[in-house]
Amino acid sequence: MSDDPLPPSSPTPAPGRPTVRTAAVIPAAGRGVRLGPGAPKALRALGGTPMLVHAVRAMADSRAVSLVVVVAPPDGAGEVTSLLDAHALPERTDVLVVPGGESRQESVKLGLDALPEGYDIVLVHDAARPLVPVDTVDAVVEAVRDGAPAVVPALPLADTVKQVEPAAAPGEPEPVVATPDRSTLRAVQTPQGFDRATLVRAHGTVADDVTDDASMVEQLGLTVVTVPGHEEAFKVTRPLDLVLAEAVLARRRLNDGF
Repeated sequence: MSDDPLPPSSPTPAPGRPTVRTAAVIPAAGRGVRLGPGAPKALRALGGTPMLVHAVRAMADSRAVSLVVVVAPPDGAGEVTSLLDAHALPERTDVLVVPGGESRQESVKLGLDALPEGYDIVLVHDAARPLVPVDTVDAVVEAVRDGAPAVVPALPLADTVKQVEPAAAPGEPEPVVATPDRSTLRAVQTPQGFDRATLVRAHGTVADDVTDDASMVEQLGLTVVTVPGHEEAFKVTRPLDLVLAEAVLARRRLNDGF
């Protein structure tokens, strides 16, 4: 890694704005059981290319991102390294593969621990969101540069949401206890962006299991802000999601000619 404060690939900062460097951490150690048996979710093919490769490219497509840390299954770092070496990635972006932990939270922390000095902004991105547009990535980075300690891309909800009392046994009816005002609710996506020191502090302080890193920052009492998400940044979790992702990718290839 270069010790230069601004790598050649980084965008030129606006006059008066200090130079910052951005790294992305992609936890990819999960099995993805809801997609069924087979390879881990991140290694499933999308348009003939593993989803993880698409996710790395999505981060590297942003000129603000100069390093991507991929957190592999604990015993699969070598396999993931070989996989990434076999696919073309933007040369301006360095890629580092490290072994992960038993949980997503542990894997993100291991990715953070592997970051070299000199990176002020950290993005955390789901490997299962392979099609996030570069404009969304850039919007998250820009909001952190403007001073937000934590930023999440988010979309308004299209469906009415019900709060229920969990059923005593799977498959039993669940009583509805409330109907939240959906105008105040958002569906959160990734990449989530953070001031590095804030994210490190959150992972060193919050011990509860969480579903995203932004909620850890919330527990520190800090403000998390949203920027507009994108409908193509959806998470590939179930087989139908993979069908939709294939359709989006096919449309992109038709429109972009690649």
